[in-house]
Amino acid sequence: MAKLPIIILPDPILRQPSAPIERVDDELNRLVDDMLETMYAAPGVGLAAVQVGVPRRLLVLDVSDKDDEKQPIAMINPEILSLGGEMRVHEEGCLSIPDVRIEIERPSSLTVRYTDRTGARQELTADGLLATAIQHEMDHLDGKLIIDFLTRLKRDMIVRRFRKQAKDGPAV
Repeated sequence: MAKLPIIILPDPILRQPSAPIERVDDELNRLVDDMLETMYAAPGVGLAAVQVGVPRRLLVLDVSDKDDEKQPIAMINPEILSLGGEMRVHEEGCLSIPDVRIEIERPSSLTVRYTDRTGARQELTADGLLATAIQHEMDHLDGKLIIDFLTRLKRDMIVRRFRKQAKDGPAV
């Protein structure tokens, strides 16, 4: 397993819709393992393949508490079948937009269909943090970021800050 570099705003790949995955094979499972290692090291609760420079419809999640046993989930070509009617506000962060946290209102539950890392079709009904994390990571697969939930003015301010950081290089 290898820790992968995480793509940071304003890299345009983050706005690129991800392509479907054609087959589950050893190479894809290596990517899943590498993404999980990267997510845990960051640390984060979710990571989409596009965030490590692979614009494919793959995401990994683990919302277990850090003291509990890890419960990783890999979703290949996920699709939301239904969203719950109740809403939930949660402060979300993003590994591709470090140090930015935004309160976002999303449906508090959902049902998603996906292919797992063995190639089997799965259906999962989730609520709370897991439902929020799935929606967040699926947004990445469509080129959408948490800053898109902000007003244009606030979004532009954040993008400008990250463009400047990218131009100036990392702070020492």
